[in-house]
Amino acid sequence: MSGTLSIQEFSKISNVEASTLRYWDEIDLFSPLMRNPENNYRHYSTAQLLALNFVTTLSSLEIPLKTIAELRDKRDPEGFLELLERLEKRMDMEMRDLRQRYSIIHARRELINMGIRVDESLLSVVPLEERAMIIWPRNEYKEGDTFLESLTAHIANTGNYHINLSFPVAGRHDSMDSFLKGPGLPDNFISIDPIGTSTRKAGDYLVGFVRGYYGELGDLPERMAAYARDNALNISGPVYTMYLHEEISTADPSQYLAKCCIAVRKRRG
Repeated sequence: MSGTLSIQEFSKISNVEASTLRYWDEIDLFSPLMRNPENNYRHYSTAQLLALNFVTTLSSLEIPLKTIAELRDKRDPEGFLELLERLEKRMDMEMRDLRQRYSIIHARRELINMGIRVDESLLSVVPLEERAMIIWPRNEYKEGDTFLESLTAHIANTGNYHINLSFPVAGRHDSMDSFLKGPGLPDNFISIDPIGTSTRKAGDYLVGFVRGYYGELGDLPERMAAYARDNALNISGPVYTMYLHEEISTADPSQYLAKCCIAVRKRRG
């Protein structure tokens, strides 16, 4: 066995476990150079590192061992390129799905954490960053419609809108007047989705919080309007109602926590 390596020596220099080498030998994927006739121990040569690299490289790409064995003796540049192109397309889809799952986690973690930290009894003016969103088709309410009924009707058609309901859903009123008139009936629903082409612009916002089921905002709209009037604030733009805590994070609908915000500016003079 002079000039050869034991399985432990070959395992050490190749960084492949001895148990893996034994298994690959058993399934005829990668075999030792020879076996000792006296004890049947496996022996390898350093030249076999090239053949081993073929197996480990493809295995690291999660190519099935059966496929690796089929390619071992009949591979060519064109055929291998075709395989890599298929793998690349599959991985592109996997990475897209992974990025989307990450975005959902990030959006929900941010809102839940915000809800845990806020003093929900306060009204205040705070700077908010720009936020991407998808604006759903405009709501058309009938007599007696509620927030949830309208949302449910839209959900039935979300496939047509290309909306992912795993992202947080919020409400959008066109103006403070619309918010005061029907606080539980937003003019549009929105998805807080980073691929959205619409945005809530960065700036100073009057922010208030309220607990309750979807669309149950109590006297928050009136308190926000009074705060703006008493503090000489000009109100402009849409009102956004975002649910920081909802069915994803709490089992009690009465404990849903909504955050309402609208852009404001200090009145001159």
